Parts: sequence; structure tokens; C-alpha cells
Amino acid sequence: MEDEEGAPSQQKRIRKALMDQYKRLQMEAQKKEIVKKFMEPAAYERLMNIRASNPELYSQLVDLIISLAQGNRLKGRLTEAQLVSILEKVTYRPETKIEFKHK
Repeated sequence: MEDEEGAPSQQKRIRKALMDQYKRLQMEAQKKEIVKKFMEPAAYERLMNIRASNPELYSQLVDLIISLAQGNRLKGRLTEAQLVSILEKVTYRPETKIEFKHK
């Protein structure tokens, strides 16, 4: 009896998970189209390479590029050199220095 009662709730959970996944995929597709519109092909290709190697960095860059585009801070299309510059700023980490103190 419990299996019959649990089945509808499991179907609802599965349906909800599928709808959530569908919404995420739709949003991702919209972001890709927006970004593609504001980038030169070489820069877009580099961004897709970043996506393959580091999805978290890709997501951060896409959000930043969309933010720049919405704020009208992009002049023309984003070039590969500009993307590399943004990438350097986003991933900048100061070098750690090791000092040896002699007694």
C-alpha cells in the first residue's frame, strides 16, 4: 500500500526536477545568446573553451559580461583581448612570498 501512496509524490518530485532542469537549460541558452551577441567570434570561442574547462569561471564571466552589456559599458563587441583582460582581473591572485629569516 505504501508503494502506491508514495508513487504519486515521487512522480511530482521527478516532474519538478525535470521542470527545474528545463528552466536552467532555457536560462543558460538565453545567456549564451546574449553573450554571443556582444562578443566577437574569437572571444566567444575562447569563452566556450573556458566553459569546458572551468564551468564556475565561465558562469562568473557570463554574468559579468551581461552586467557590462546591461550597463552600456561595452563599446562595440567584446574582443578576445578584452576578454583576456577581464579574465586576468577576475582570476588575479597575488603571488605568495616566502621569506627565510636567518639567525
